[in-house]
Amino acid sequence: MSKPNNSTSQHRSHRSIKSMVCSLNYYILLSAVWMVSLIPFGVLHMLSDIIYFPLYYVVRYRRRVVRKNLVESFPEKSGQEIVAIEKRFYHSFIDVILESFKLLTISPEKMMRHMKFVNIDLINNLTAQGKSVSVFIGHYGNWEWLASMGLVLENNPIEAHVFHKLHNDATDRLMRKMRGRFGHVNVDMYKTARFIASVAHENRPCTMGYIADQSPKYGDSKHFIPFLNHSTPVLTGTEKLTKHFGYEAAFVGMKRVKRGYYECRFSILHPEPKSLPDFELTRLYYQRLEAEIREHPELYLWTHNRFKHAIYGSGQ
Repeated sequence: MSKPNNSTSQHRSHRSIKSMVCSLNYYILLSAVWMVSLIPFGVLHMLSDIIYFPLYYVVRYRRRVVRKNLVESFPEKSGQEIVAIEKRFYHSFIDVILESFKLLTISPEKMMRHMKFVNIDLINNLTAQGKSVSVFIGHYGNWEWLASMGLVLENNPIEAHVFHKLHNDATDRLMRKMRGRFGHVNVDMYKTARFIASVAHENRPCTMGYIADQSPKYGDSKHFIPFLNHSTPVLTGTEKLTKHFGYEAAFVGMKRVKRGYYECRFSILHPEPKSLPDFELTRLYYQRLEAEIREHPELYLWTHNRFKHAIYGSGQ
């Protein structure tokens, strides 16, 4: 009888320990978020106000990135106006994080009181005809709450959202759990085409949500789009998938009615996406998103280094 390979045994032991640690981290994180999710909205927003001061004035979380993004995106605004937007953004940013935790425990009925899809009939009418829809989303408002869209969809469509796996396994597992509570299907961005192809065999319409304003890794995209006073490198996969699989193309805009209450409104980016030249659908999406941001800039996610590889001052 051959002796067990020591290196193989050590590898299995290491993998087992790593798995146990990941599970422990997940349940610790889950417990913490669960407790926060049970806090009433009024108290939650008081907590947000308390967190704001140390985060903004002491920790100064990514303030250099936020300030740079705002100054370059709005050169027409004074320094005083930029600082005012910056402060409103941090208030909104903390609200969104804490409100997102609510996805873990909030009831469907209460969710629909806080998140209204004003003209969902536009999407439901398309799925009633057996059509599938690509929903172009931005990091604007409370984008995490769009995971509740399945609560108002009719005609039994598959409601899915493309996500990028987070580096931290515990956080990634928790986010997928929260996003999936209302029937939302999480699709790994690297498996999107395979997922859409499999959906086609089920003879069911599908709504695929894409947060399409993420910055590509350097070298991944050679196409640039005018966006907020920059010539910005963009991901074009959403456009390619939409046109290749014959999906309709819709944009979802979001408005914050008041703290903890949002309204979403859908609009068609173009009635015939396949007829458009390459990259035009992507340009229309960024044009629509920029209009939303300029109306209420504090609702956009400015902490990401979105313009790292962009060309400043070349966005018009």
